[in-house]
Amino acid sequence: MDTKLTGKTRIESDLIGAREIPAEALYGVQTLRGIENFSISKFRLSEYPLFIKGLAITKMAAAMANFELGLLTVEQKDAIIAACGEIIDGKHHDQFPVDMIQGGAGTTTNMNANEVIANRALELMGHERGEYQYCSPNDHVNCSQSTNDAYPTAIHIGMYFKHLQLLPHLEELIASFRKKGEEFSRIIKMGRTQLEDAVPMTLGQTFNGFASILQDEIAHLNEAAADFLVVNMGATAIGTGICAEPGYAEKCIAALREITGWDIRLSSDLVGATSDTSCLVGYASAMKRVCVKMNKICNDLRLLASGPRCGLGEFNLPAMQPGSSIMPGKVNPVIPEVMNQIAYKVIGNELCVTMSGEAAQMELNAMEPVMAQCDFESAELLMNGFDTLRTLCVDGITANRERCADYVKNSIGVVTALNPIIGYKNSTKIAKEALATGRGVYDLVLEHGILSKEELDTILKPENMIRPVKLNIKPRK
Repeated sequence: MDTKLTGKTRIESDLIGAREIPAEALYGVQTLRGIENFSISKFRLSEYPLFIKGLAITKMAAAMANFELGLLTVEQKDAIIAACGEIIDGKHHDQFPVDMIQGGAGTTTNMNANEVIANRALELMGHERGEYQYCSPNDHVNCSQSTNDAYPTAIHIGMYFKHLQLLPHLEELIASFRKKGEEFSRIIKMGRTQLEDAVPMTLGQTFNGFASILQDEIAHLNEAAADFLVVNMGATAIGTGICAEPGYAEKCIAALREITGWDIRLSSDLVGATSDTSCLVGYASAMKRVCVKMNKICNDLRLLASGPRCGLGEFNLPAMQPGSSIMPGKVNPVIPEVMNQIAYKVIGNELCVTMSGEAAQMELNAMEPVMAQCDFESAELLMNGFDTLRTLCVDGITANRERCADYVKNSIGVVTALNPIIGYKNSTKIAKEALATGRGVYDLVLEHGILSKEELDTILKPENMIRPVKLNIKPRK
């Protein structure tokens, strides 16, 4: 809708007093006070469309339940549902200007939604904005509700939408690693433990390992997200259901299920649920788990691609931009680096969510606004990070086959693969000489006549290096 300022205003009043509201605004006096009181961050509710969608769905369900109970007229119900439908479809989001971080346990956000919906409903009913006697933000849109049940329910719904949005981005990244695992399945390389040469493996196993550890996290994310489907709608202020009609909670849950198609359930203890924000803590923790693994993966990408002349250089990351303002020719691993930083930010957000979750007092947790902001932000950062890492890095990685093979041939660690065949004595002899001379195990084994080249190459074939095998080869000495 057009929100261009005309200079015209309307007067609205609340407990504190009367204020002029821009005539173009769908929001009202309580939203205006929230704008003035909480100029805290650059995180505006208008930038969180799925949260706004959650608010609209919550208010729509409440209107459906209230109508069934005879608390709204047909005209009021239809107008509120229509206004909510427009918001769900992405309209009027610019009318949600309040800061995500706010005092009051989310009251400013709840009233922002109530006022926008009420004023749009009034328009649909043929009235002027602010004519709340026909459709009130408090008496009609917020009927049978408190911020303390409507706000967390909206967060739950919004975060479940966000979870469903996040998963495909992670799955596409996993698929990209799997594709590289297949592409590099026959490229032999050295594995390393504690940054020291270990035993041979394939480069494909490295990338399949990346995919597998991320794949494991999908189940944890799903498990954490399932908690969002349990809500306290009908709890009203503290969980006792005061100001709500008998049966309202059940009817509202039924409406939420109808609107979303999800298995939304009412908490078994509304008093306990109203102060409990552990689902936000749980999902933040699940995202942190992903980030711990992403850091390991990105660090490995940077280390294994280091060089180009003096690093490990087992594979090449796509060159995305010049890496230095002073060193010509330098290209840095900028994409894994930005994913690392995203991971650190998400891990930091998890700590904020954890501390805020711990701050619940008595029958409410007033810190829920910052918890919601952190969880929504973390999911958005991860989606952007996964896509960036996949498209600008992983998809374009190329292997340095020869360098990988040389590391194996020249490594002391390859002796471990030979040990079951040539014996511990021969293996120790070769390893000692290799360390003393700097020569490769491969060449020394041939020079000492312990194995033929054909036999040695058979042992070092990728398919024989990456799993338990039984080879009919005996040492010649």
